[in-house]
Amino acid sequence: MKNIVNLALALAVVTGLGACASSSPDVIKREDAQRMAQVEDAVVLSVRTVTIDGSQSGIGAAVGGVVGAIGGYGGSSVQREAQVLGVLAGVAGAAAGNVVERMATKEEAIELLVQLKGGERRAIIQAKGSEKLEAGDAVIIVTTGGKVRVTKAPK
Repeated sequence: MKNIVNLALALAVVTGLGACASSSPDVIKREDAQRMAQVEDAVVLSVRTVTIDGSQSGIGAAVGGVVGAIGGYGGSSVQREAQVLGVLAGVAGAAAGNVVERMATKEEAIELLVQLKGGERRAIIQAKGSEKLEAGDAVIIVTTGGKVRVTKAPK
């Protein structure tokens, strides 16, 4: 029983840490600091709320499968039944762990349609940040190492 509690706690920690990963435009990765970035001026044409699907790294399924298998195996005193229950509960636990990981890592975002000064249009999806962007806002598009973020232009 103690092992089941420990493994359930491990699943909760893994899921919690996965949820801490951020793609917010307000959070800059360490490797992007002190790097030159390309900046373009643009105007927001439209803003739409979207959801970024959660990740499926396999960690949630693995931890869920182990927790389920151990819990299922302890469900019977007859060895053959315990083995069958362990396998079935392991499969169910893996499926549940995968769902938990996916739900914990999904993120609300915005899709921005912007028009550059030269007339070209770009669609950019980024996580919601602290700035509220609306159609007509003057913005800058910052590109660093192939990653793009949009922020309001300085006045």
